[in-house]
Amino acid sequence: MTGDDDARTYAVVVNDEEQYSICWNDRDLPAGWRREGTAGTRSECLAHIDEVWTDMRPLSLRRWMDEQAPTG
Repeated sequence: MTGDDDARTYAVVVNDEEQYSICWNDRDLPAGWRREGTAGTRSECLAHIDEVWTDMRPLSLRRWMDEQAPTG
């Protein structure tokens, strides 16, 4: 059995900077993280993250870059 195919259920989690990760579904989350709503196998959760996390920049950086962009 590989690490990708273990029997545990995972949850997709996201922090205030809109960065994604996974954790075991039955564990308490570390401070600053919340459940995104997707749960399943490790592979399923990672595939979901690949789909939805298209901009790897932290939210604060994206906002700053938007503020710096010329208007016109």
